[in-house]
Amino acid sequence: MTLKTVFLAGAAAAALTAPAMAQERWTMTTTWPSSMELIATDQHFVDLANKLAGDEVTIEFFEGGALVPAGEVFGAVESGTIQAGADWPGYWAGRDAAFSPLATTASLFNAVDYVNWIQQWGGAALYNEIYGQFGMVYLPYGVTNNESGFRTNAPIVSLDDLKGKRLRVSGLEQGKMLERLGGNQVSMAGGEIYQSLERGVIDGAEFSTPNVDWSAGFQQVTKYWATPGWHQSASVFGVMINKSAWDALSPATQEKLQIAADATLLWSLAFTEKRATEAYAKFNDAVEINRYDDETLAKVQEMANEVIVETACENPNSAKVYLSMVEYLDDYAQWRDASAPFNLGRTPNGPSAEALRACVK
Repeated sequence: MTLKTVFLAGAAAAALTAPAMAQERWTMTTTWPSSMELIATDQHFVDLANKLAGDEVTIEFFEGGALVPAGEVFGAVESGTIQAGADWPGYWAGRDAAFSPLATTASLFNAVDYVNWIQQWGGAALYNEIYGQFGMVYLPYGVTNNESGFRTNAPIVSLDDLKGKRLRVSGLEQGKMLERLGGNQVSMAGGEIYQSLERGVIDGAEFSTPNVDWSAGFQQVTKYWATPGWHQSASVFGVMINKSAWDALSPATQEKLQIAADATLLWSLAFTEKRATEAYAKFNDAVEINRYDDETLAKVQEMANEVIVETACENPNSAKVYLSMVEYLDDYAQWRDASAPFNLGRTPNGPSAEALRACVK
């Protein structure tokens, strides 16, 4: 018997006696119903994850509301009732204000800023630090550029037109800004917006990008659209994973899920921009679109900076997240501005890092 034959025989025997890794089966849901196009990003991640890691973990996916109400997805993952839940982090700002900038910013980050920050400037670690306080691991896998803006049945051309309006707005900082402008924030789930607009319960609403707003049917119940969506200059989506379920996976399987998330993150940007472009053309035929002038947007930026610093100083975790974001902007500005107009967007005139450092305790 040759040495090679002996080696192969021994390896085969070891493989037969070694305990086999049991295949994990996960249940995952989302905050989005199937009628809203935001669910497409969740589905893309699940499909890719099952292709890459299906031999080790299989994810069974359920649309929003099928297992638990949208507002209970966080608790279901935290408790281990389900292993994973797709979300928009801002929905959990009531648990920790830091979830707000992990989801969106007012007049600050664009979609590529979020991707850069998450991938190379320390953002990913902060998602896991904040979600980790609730026994979860977080994989950001979706990003969109600025949201549409307010959809109403009376035109909004200037900031004065927001006074006295009852508007559905999501986000902690966004609500504070609206209140400073004389409007009233109304919080409600995305699935409730259509009927509230139709019945006149609210004067207007923001929700998401043009393609998602179109899929929600807002063109049927509003006549005007005020753009751009300064209140949310970009948004991040991802999956909350129960820490115990994550730890039960091998490092190789964890890496495959991370690869699926990273690939979906890039896919989501191109997918949403293409779909938003198509939807804008349809909205242009269906409603009147009004764009804020540059002077108005400069006022919004100044107000956003004040609210960001104010919010950061009220919560140590918010201060930590915002400081990291602004330090990224300061760092990246050196190259972005030097290569303008050919680089990625603008360097926003955001709050100073010094003001945020004063909030970090």
